[in-house]
Amino acid sequence: MSGVETVIVGEPEAGQRLDRWFKQRYPKLGHGRLEKLLRTGQVRVDGRRAKAGSRLEAGQAVRIPPLDMERRAALKRPEPPREAAEALRQRVLYKDDWVLAIDKPSGLAVQGGTGQHRHLDALLGALAFELPEPPRLVHRLDKDTSGVLLLARTVEAARALAAVFQGKAARKLYWAAVAGVPKPARGRIDLPLGKEAGRGGEKVRAGGSEGKAALTLYQCVARHGREAAWLVLYPMTGRTHQLRVHCAAIGHPILGDGKYGGRGAFLSGQGGQRPSDLQLHAREIAFPHPLDGTTTRITAPLPPHMEELWASMGFDAALGDGAGGKLEDWAFSGQFPA
Repeated sequence: MSGVETVIVGEPEAGQRLDRWFKQRYPKLGHGRLEKLLRTGQVRVDGRRAKAGSRLEAGQAVRIPPLDMERRAALKRPEPPREAAEALRQRVLYKDDWVLAIDKPSGLAVQGGTGQHRHLDALLGALAFELPEPPRLVHRLDKDTSGVLLLARTVEAARALAAVFQGKAARKLYWAAVAGVPKPARGRIDLPLGKEAGRGGEKVRAGGSEGKAALTLYQCVARHGREAAWLVLYPMTGRTHQLRVHCAAIGHPILGDGKYGGRGAFLSGQGGQRPSDLQLHAREIAFPHPLDGTTTRITAPLPPHMEELWASMGFDAALGDGAGGKLEDWAFSGQFPA
């Protein structure tokens, strides 16, 4: 039927209620109107009827009914400002008919939320290029984390990439500067993570019987005396704030991460450091391509705020690519102690 749209649920949207998902994507669609579309079966999830409170899973296909074009145009997100759109296009690292990757800047939220008026999801129209629809989010990075962010350019690619992330076939490598120098110089952080409410909003905590399993491998590439170290971090699981909480839990918080590291995340003389100065960067991602399954690798350069710190501490970024700073240097077993 003309006008029907199929939208694939990305990993960042997993767990959302269907009505809240619609509110985010179609903010002017009233709840009463949505309830009628659900009641009459015009909105479906994976071909089945759904309710407003249904929880979505990554990779599910949501059928959007054939709204008339004028109403659809009014409901959809507005085009991003020209200056912001051009700046985002300049950050494209990789693009083909299926996949697009950008170098997300620190300070840009991936999706909207309380107090988030500027976010990537609202700017995706700038990355449609020759296609009629904007790309779709399939995973996420924290607002203050920079680096490689993968997007799907078609419904088929979104479905395939959602399965890749669900099945943990995508591998991600991060670079970080942490307070102090971990001992041993390489190892594993195996601590379950769970969410809890706090004075400053929801936080993730390490440990506890109700937490979900989380495993991070790390390796120290260089150190700045006893004050700080450059770590390569390899998350074997993908929990919210995993790297930040794991580093803080072993007594070496990521620099700039006041949320989990408190004052210990700021070196002497860095008291005025902004939250956007989090020293965590999604350096590289490798994944099976949706077209033929061949491994695709994408790397993002250090952002300016991390280049500045690297230079001040005498870290040579080129050293990282030869000291465990690339995915091919990491083994799934045998490299780290149990």
